[in-house]
Amino acid sequence: MKRRTLAKVATALTGCAVVASCAGAGAIGSGDNTITVAIVSNSQMEDAIDLSAEFEKDHPDTDLRFVSLSENEARAKITVSTAMGGGEFDIVMISNYETPQWAENGWLTNLQPYIDKTEGYDSDDFIPSVRKSLSYKGDMYSVPFYGESSFLMYRKDLFEQAGLTMPEKPTWDDVRGFAKALHDPDANMSGICLRGKPGWGEVLAPLDTVINTAGGRWFDEDWNAELDSPEVRDAVTGYVDLVRDYGEPGAATAGFGECATQFSQGNAAMWYDATSAVSTVEDPEASKVAGKVGYAPAPVIDTDHAGWLYTWSLGIPETTEDKQAAWDFVAWMTDKDYMKLVGNELGWARVPPGSRNSTYEIPQYADVSKAFGDITLESIANADPENPTTKPVPYTGVQFLTIPEFQDLGTRVSQQISAAIAGKTSVDDALDQSQQYAETVGETYQEK
Repeated sequence: MKRRTLAKVATALTGCAVVASCAGAGAIGSGDNTITVAIVSNSQMEDAIDLSAEFEKDHPDTDLRFVSLSENEARAKITVSTAMGGGEFDIVMISNYETPQWAENGWLTNLQPYIDKTEGYDSDDFIPSVRKSLSYKGDMYSVPFYGESSFLMYRKDLFEQAGLTMPEKPTWDDVRGFAKALHDPDANMSGICLRGKPGWGEVLAPLDTVINTAGGRWFDEDWNAELDSPEVRDAVTGYVDLVRDYGEPGAATAGFGECATQFSQGNAAMWYDATSAVSTVEDPEASKVAGKVGYAPAPVIDTDHAGWLYTWSLGIPETTEDKQAAWDFVAWMTDKDYMKLVGNELGWARVPPGSRNSTYEIPQYADVSKAFGDITLESIANADPENPTTKPVPYTGVQFLTIPEFQDLGTRVSQQISAAIAGKTSVDDALDQSQQYAETVGETYQEK
């Protein structure tokens, strides 16, 4: 998509054209060269901000300015800035959704020359599927801070007390049965925590994996929308009913962060979400359930696997003036040594997972990741963005569609789903409206 077209999509999504005035920021250091970093406010990223003084010790002329944003804000505002060539950010936290598209558009700096000349950086150490997802024509245009798939987390102690056994490969019917058995609102215990918050990267992330494994799809091979198909209706109905019957309070406004809090504080028996959640769940200083959690693959219906593939990564917009200074920080935050810094300073459970194979070879991390390390790597390896569902599709992506329009389309559809979770509309009405949105997008591809 051309810059002007995607810029319109992004502006419609965010409703905030002046990015810098909309974001809160914090400056560190007093150097002559200011590098502004737009970063997502997840726990691992907040750790990076806290540790960034270590970078500044070796780069006294660099002043780091962080703009920390929630996931939805980050996606919208970073897209606007990059699409418009505004230059507000020198480094942007993006994902495998944006990277290949923006690289094709010429919006991102090709990082491969910087990678190749940085001694010891070792991009071959990145998990292959993660590296591939951040590459365009064989070169990396962003580098992973952490990588993830999705899996089911469950309280082993509660399952044992209730006489329940988690299968090696659970189905969504299994999950519903477990949630029903363990749901106890009087004891402040939800059977399961599931995202319900609007946002293509919030509620649609787990929900799309359910749609996929149920045999649903957004479009058929001819770009005919299929959000009103029986498979999609069954999948969405099952998800909405599950979270309404046995999910967390206020589910329609709960995203990754809210579920991380609910589960780690002992208020949910299960949580289906990103494998990167272990950095919070297994942190003994922040989690009441550390050491009590079991891990199972993403629940399935009609497929062998259902986990997604995602990575939060760092890229450098083409508008960045001092690309070398920006790369120096990007390299620091995604290097092997950073993993050891986090482990030694903050605790090994807080090391960003899923980006480098060598992370799992560090003895201290191998020890703390016994319960989740293997299943994390297996889930990432089994994710198949090119064949996400049981039928052929014209797009790639498991929990998103790698087309520019999905930023807006996914947001609109997610709002309908969230409204159904809140009880403001029915699933049928939500999908009927979503189908209309998808048909509009599909028609533009049929015309090409």
